[in-house]
Amino acid sequence: MHPGSYHLACDPTSSGAALTLPPIILITRPEPGASRFIAALQDMPGGDLPVVLSPVLAIERQGTLPDLTGVRWLIFTSQHGVFRFSELSARRDIPAYCVGDTTAQAAEEAGMRAISSAGDAGDLLARIAADGAQGPMLHLRGAHAAADVAGALTAAGIPASEAVLYAQRPVPLNDKALGCLTGSAPVIAPVFSPRSAAALFENARVTAPLVILAISPAAADRVPQGAAQACIVADRPDGAGMLRAWPEALAEAYRLEGTKRAQ
Repeated sequence: MHPGSYHLACDPTSSGAALTLPPIILITRPEPGASRFIAALQDMPGGDLPVVLSPVLAIERQGTLPDLTGVRWLIFTSQHGVFRFSELSARRDIPAYCVGDTTAQAAEEAGMRAISSAGDAGDLLARIAADGAQGPMLHLRGAHAAADVAGALTAAGIPASEAVLYAQRPVPLNDKALGCLTGSAPVIAPVFSPRSAAALFENARVTAPLVILAISPAAADRVPQGAAQACIVADRPDGAGMLRAWPEALAEAYRLEGTKRAQ
């Protein structure tokens, strides 16, 4: 299979479905992250499985870019912030601190010099402090943020402000995803944030054997009790951590193959 391509799962509720169906990967991440993660999985052992794509959050443009005069550093805690900045400004001379490798890669691909903290907001703040970086800094983020990065920096004596450039609107699962969650085949569902983990179970009935692959303990905590038979948490809250946890999630799914979740 060529990189970036994948085959969609057949309807697991169809009359031809059998209990020996292979696990299905349910991807609820918005694009372009969804396709990138699927392509990365295909380079992993056992990653070439049927895929159902049903984003549970839609990215919507919001807000405007403030005056960049005097800003020494940009801060990105999501690749969507990078994308929006790139749409709104031709400036590429301001370096960026990024929460993780995926976000840093997006910034570099856009033409910026980027430093990855390879973790979460706490790691980001620690990296900035360790580097002795000077403000003013500007955090470009979504409407929902896991941490007050600008506030924490300002409290630490580093001038920082923030601007909201996008919002994440919940989107219902499509029929194919709902069918997987009530089918016979085991389902592996990677979740990339606490909000997407919660949205996955919004108005969804789950009876299929389900393995959650969570990017962080915070994301895992949003999985309703009893909804999944296994929850594997990445060792680091980024895409690389998710890929390292994939073999364990896959092993759990095959262990569940042919079973039904207790009602």
